[in-house]
Amino acid sequence: MESQKTSEALKWSHPDAELYIPDGQPAEAALKRTTHLGIGAHPDDLEFMAWKGILDCRGNANQWFTGVTVTDGGGYARDAQSAKLSTEEICRIRRGEQNKAAALGEYGAMANLGFTSDEIKSRHPGIQEDLKQILRLAAPKTVFTHNPADKHDTHVALCVAVVEAIRALPAAERPEALYGCEVWRGLDWMPDEQKVAFDVSGEEKFMSSLMAVYASQLRGKRYDSATLGRKHANATYHTSHSSDRCNAMEYAMDLTPLIRNDRLSVQEYATGIVRKFEADVAARIAKYSH
Repeated sequence: MESQKTSEALKWSHPDAELYIPDGQPAEAALKRTTHLGIGAHPDDLEFMAWKGILDCRGNANQWFTGVTVTDGGGYARDAQSAKLSTEEICRIRRGEQNKAAALGEYGAMANLGFTSDEIKSRHPGIQEDLKQILRLAAPKTVFTHNPADKHDTHVALCVAVVEAIRALPAAERPEALYGCEVWRGLDWMPDEQKVAFDVSGEEKFMSSLMAVYASQLRGKRYDSATLGRKHANATYHTSHSSDRCNAMEYAMDLTPLIRNDRLSVQEYATGIVRKFEADVAARIAKYSH
């Protein structure tokens, strides 16, 4: 299926942006069937962090996952071979991998917005405009993105941009739920009553094949095996006094309060969770201290 640069429904801010639709549906129809929307910074983020959304929709005619990758994937060479390539060639490879993953994962649509990481961090206005038009057309019930406690600046900047884009919509048009997912910092530290734990077991072999699509990123940096290991570890270490109830678990920070209360700042919400973690640690130590 050829990618669509523009359509009657979509007017991109970046000249290299495109919408890839694996099953060939018209752009507007493809987006309107969306139930789960994943918004990641880089090609490969969605497949490492949003298993829940991808698996809920795969093979389900009533639920569709749409992916959004905001950056072009350029500016970083994983090995000596890719270091010899131009930025344009690297971007083309990474976009090709993202679209291949979308086809293999049976996504309803895959939007590649074409911005740079610096443009996310500098709050390029086109990012907000593109996200808002996707959110309006797709009208997803559930959105997955990065979490504000991640240690990758681009991920945090995009998380803030996603919250702001959703807040720009009327309350009745906003998603029912927004989840911030794990990538460059795990969320096992969060108090159990606040973390969201998704059972994603049973499809590890399939998801491993989906992550393996990103050959350009896995040379010397095994994100795929690390991601699989994290989800297995989450399942085992989730509770200490009971048997495992699943084989793979994905953690997320529930960011829904941020799209229900526009006065609640992302910073205050995230640091409030950190303070609860601090209080939990302090109280546990105090019980056994003299």
